Amino acid sequence: MAAHPPPDSVARFRLDLETVAGADPAPLAVAVSGGPDSLALLLLARAGFPGRVSAATVDHGLRTESRTEAEAVASLCGELEVPHRILPAIVRSSGAGLQAAARDARYAALAAWMDEQGLGLLLTAHHADDQAETLLMRLNRGSGVAGLAGVRAAGGVPGTGGRLRLCRPLLGWRRSELQAVVDAAGLEAAKDPSNEDEAFDRARLRLRMAGAPWLDPAAIARSAALLSEAEAALEWVAGPLFAARTEEGSGAVKVRPHGLPPELLRRLVLRCLIGVAPGAKPRGEALAAFIQRLEQGGTGTLCGVKGTGGETWRFEPAPPRRS
Repeated sequence: MAAHPPPDSVARFRLDLETVAGADPAPLAVAVSGGPDSLALLLLARAGFPGRVSAATVDHGLRTESRTEAEAVASLCGELEVPHRILPAIVRSSGAGLQAAARDARYAALAAWMDEQGLGLLLTAHHADDQAETLLMRLNRGSGVAGLAGVRAAGGVPGTGGRLRLCRPLLGWRRSELQAVVDAAGLEAAKDPSNEDEAFDRARLRLRMAGAPWLDPAAIARSAALLSEAEAALEWVAGPLFAARTEEGSGAVKVRPHGLPPELLRRLVLRCLIGVAPGAKPRGEALAAFIQRLEQGGTGTLCGVKGTGGETWRFEPAPPRRS
């Protein structure tokens, strides 16, 4: 097995990771499913940062092959002298769907492992083709700027409040480039049948994109990166605007809404909702309808928060519903 990728690929990976994680990044936790993308990430990380990599494979138990695939990754990591752990995860179904529930379970298992091992930086193998698929899926759902920004190159591990860092250093790499790294190493990656199951939106879109060679995933991914910059700029503006336009007290938040562009008004209202109900995550169309009601001088309830329109809008906990 030629476990060491070509020097130019390793140098490119080092630069990409240090761009999003900073120079001389901390010990690296790498999520490895056994698929070609994550195997390429493992090989590149080990070659670029020798002695600093630990790996984990989450076994969701949703397919009979999952344990065998996890054990194959463990065996490979043994050959590469990379510490590895198989993490069982219990997937609890939710209204968001199976894949979203599996994602939540995966990050929870990885976060617990990172805490146990004292690891603060997680790498995942999202790449340019993933990013392009995400942007197109969200366009099809009518997402706003935040959604169209796609997956971020850096952020926090979901569910940890930013305590653990998450980086995606492969967002500039194509799926075919990562497959080439795996092929050059003489490895055979696991195949997840859900990637071709048209019951899932992403698989359905991926198949359609394969039949539309005029679409350029790398260009679409660059658009997502530019939208991510736009999202960061809007948030940068929204912070001081919120401080200037709101008053808080007695469990309520008041905001002066008039004269604001719709996008900034939406962001201020969202911050008001979170100020009253920290777990508030309203859907876009529900938030739009809520704001329209307030603009008309009415009242409405969203995410357990009562909003009252007028010259100044007031947000407070909604009274309990009568049985």
